[in-house]
Amino acid sequence: MGIELDKPWTPLTAEAVAALPGQLGVYELADEAGTVLRVGYAGGRTPFGLRSELGERLAEGGRARAFRVEVNHQYLTRWQELLMAHVARHGALPPEQPDPEARLGRLSPG
Repeated sequence: MGIELDKPWTPLTAEAVAALPGQLGVYELADEAGTVLRVGYAGGRTPFGLRSELGERLAEGGRARAFRVEVNHQYLTRWQELLMAHVARHGALPPEQPDPEARLGRLSPG
C-alpha cells in the first residue's frame, strides 16, 4: 500500500453511501474536479462506520461530489498519514479540513 489513497472515486450519492460497509476506515471527499476537500475517518465511536460517517457528510451538503474509502483498523494512524501526504504534496491541509486533533508530523513521499 502506498502513502496516497489510490482507490477510484465514487459519486457522493445516497445510494452509494448506503452500499458502504459498516466498518472502520478512512475516506477522502473531492469536488467535481477531483480536488481533495477533506480527509476523514470512521472510528470506534462512529455507530455504523464508514456508512454513517459519509452519510453525515452527504447530509451537510457542500462542494463534495465524490468520495473514496479504505477499510482500515488503524484508522487514526492512516488518517494522519493521508493528511501528512496531502500537506507534503500541496503545502497545506485540504480546504475544508477541520484542524486535526493531533499535531501532524512530516512526510516526504517519493
